[in-house]
Amino acid sequence: DEWFSRGKKLPEDPGADAVDFPKRTTPAKGYELLFQPEVVRIYISLLKESKTPAILEASAGAIQNLCAGSWTYGRYIRSALRQEKGLSAIADLLSHDSERVVKAASGALRNLAVDLRNKELIGKHAIPNLVKNLPGGQQTPAKNLSEDTVVSILNTINEVIVDNLEAAKKLRETQGIEKLVLINKSGNRSEREVRAAALVLQTVWGYKELRKPLEKEGWKKSDFQVNLSNASRTQGSNSFDDSTL
Repeated sequence: DEWFSRGKKLPEDPGADAVDFPKRTTPAKGYELLFQPEVVRIYISLLKESKTPAILEASAGAIQNLCAGSWTYGRYIRSALRQEKGLSAIADLLSHDSERVVKAASGALRNLAVDLRNKELIGKHAIPNLVKNLPGGQQTPAKNLSEDTVVSILNTINEVIVDNLEAAKKLRETQGIEKLVLINKSGNRSEREVRAAALVLQTVWGYKELRKPLEKEGWKKSDFQVNLSNASRTQGSNSFDDSTL
């Protein structure tokens, strides 16, 4: 309780490109050491320099946790990751051979995208790699990722394209619609995957500017509507992901 009362949410300035950490009057100690600017730099250094999958996964997971929610230091860290050029390092992990690293990177990007400036940058540079990790399409060889990882990637895509038309356009340009519709209608994906894909499709269809271009490509409104009749019903009732690891 004490921890989160210190991190009371402050009004956000959507136009602010930088947020400075509060000036300290005493040295950080205990749990406070987890969210200081110098720790952010250590995580970014590990992401850029380490070749060990477990370290990459743990570093991305730590960033995901620190950026979760609306507490004050989460806002500072989201901004600090951008200022320290950490977004590209995390986005690069989406191409890693280790599925655990890919999932951790996806979760970190989802929480980082809460920051509007981060959302814009992630939309420009990470959407192609996010789409590449989705099942289906013409990629060779096709990735065979677990349900949890696919759902994580779909939720990240949705977080990035909400209120971000340019990211939705990038999704369309990178074979994203084809893969999403395939997940939604193929009949061999789980209910959680279908629901997550349908949410992204509904977000895309919500952009009136995209409807005519999509229809010219042969897509119909029905392609963007949820289809659970063919989805596996063996999944649990919880279709959400936690925002931290």
